[in-house]
Amino acid sequence: MLVRDKFYIGGQWVAPGTSETIDVHNAGTGEVMGHVPAGSAKDIDAAVAAARSALESWSAFPPGTRAEFLEKISAELKKRSDELARTITQEVGMPLKLAGRIQAGLPIANFANYAKLLRDFVFEQRVGNSLVVREPVGVVGAITPWNYPLHQIALKVAPALAAGCTVVLKPSEVAPFNAFILAEAAHAAGLPRGVLNIVTGFGATAGEALVSHPGVDMISFTGSTRAGKRISEIAAQTVKRVALELGGKSASVILDDADLAAAVKGTVNGCYLNSGQTCTALTRMLVPQSQYEEAAKLAAEVARSFTVGDPMAESTTLGPLTSKAQLERVRSYIRKGVEEGAQLITGGAEPPEGVPAGGYYVRPTVFGKVKNSMSIAQEEIFGPVLSIIPYQDEDDAVRIANDTVYGLAGAVWSKDEARAQRVARRIRAGQVDINGGAFNMNAPFGGFKQSGHGREAGVYGLEEFLEYKSLQMKG
Repeated sequence: MLVRDKFYIGGQWVAPGTSETIDVHNAGTGEVMGHVPAGSAKDIDAAVAAARSALESWSAFPPGTRAEFLEKISAELKKRSDELARTITQEVGMPLKLAGRIQAGLPIANFANYAKLLRDFVFEQRVGNSLVVREPVGVVGAITPWNYPLHQIALKVAPALAAGCTVVLKPSEVAPFNAFILAEAAHAAGLPRGVLNIVTGFGATAGEALVSHPGVDMISFTGSTRAGKRISEIAAQTVKRVALELGGKSASVILDDADLAAAVKGTVNGCYLNSGQTCTALTRMLVPQSQYEEAAKLAAEVARSFTVGDPMAESTTLGPLTSKAQLERVRSYIRKGVEEGAQLITGGAEPPEGVPAGGYYVRPTVFGKVKNSMSIAQEEIFGPVLSIIPYQDEDDAVRIANDTVYGLAGAVWSKDEARAQRVARRIRAGQVDINGGAFNMNAPFGGFKQSGHGREAGVYGLEEFLEYKSLQMKG
């Protein structure tokens, strides 16, 4: 049983202001694996005060010195990479063999990468008679999700610290233990007191207290579009900067000249990664009407090749969902897809066979002959559920891809790369993979439309936490 009964505030482990706790469940078994404190507005006040107190000295450190701290944090996390992978596998459900590379590996790499980027970043430039300087935005409130918990923390905390900001982090209460490991790593790295502060709690209490706090200069949030709208409303009262990375309903456009087998396999894998609990998941597969039957057959074969089971087992390729609430949500969408007339090709709402009792497991599911107006094609399901949508021609494919309130990601497949790029440019999304393009940690990540605003990763993520100042020179 993991028990964390204190917050990390001002470089110390501090008792919470209330005795209320939050149970954290093991995704693979449904059992309580531990608990954390439920933070209050009083706890947020203490964390913000610590961050404000540390801001002036931290922002005055030379960039090279801040880079050294980021490297030390990366090194401390690396020492505990196996522990991180095991912890996040239990919290989230991603198979352990993937969690080591993704859930633990990416955050470690991002802290090191921001140290490297920081050393080369230009903080000031002469423009005519002005000296234009970049300064930290101030105290940052970071609110992070449960699906890639430490990765999303790293994409906020690392660039914010690199910019010279101080941070109050409210991690997801569903997957919080990895954040405590980060606090211990930062402490071991000698990070000055108050630069990073961590308070766990519910969004309606600790989260809203952080967003509304007048001592917070910026909120960086990753999560649902519904929550992002609420954060924008509250933050507007103090006119603070807000960066939002929200939901997605990404289309994978398979053009008529694509390698169909490779495109279908790549799309299904892109849909099912982390049991579909990925904001960029390729949940809509758009195929030419003439190739629909073959595409549907191939998709079913790929879906059935996944082994659902205990995420700690070596043989598992599709783990459980993260929570009981998520399980009920995904199963309800599968039932709704059937009710609305989509063709259930494989999978379904029934529990899979041979999985541990009590865990949050769902069958890998493929729907065919889906209309883009259906709920399963328009709403973010956040589970291993693929919708296959036939289209008539290239223009029709682009229209369908863009016919959504979201605009986070997408994919295009074609043997003609110039054609694929042309179609990709027409898709209103922040990231479009071409023929299975590899992940790039230095490329900007963020969305169009109701997928949010602002960008994370690389130098673009660093710039989010900086303000411009112009020093006007005489003559």
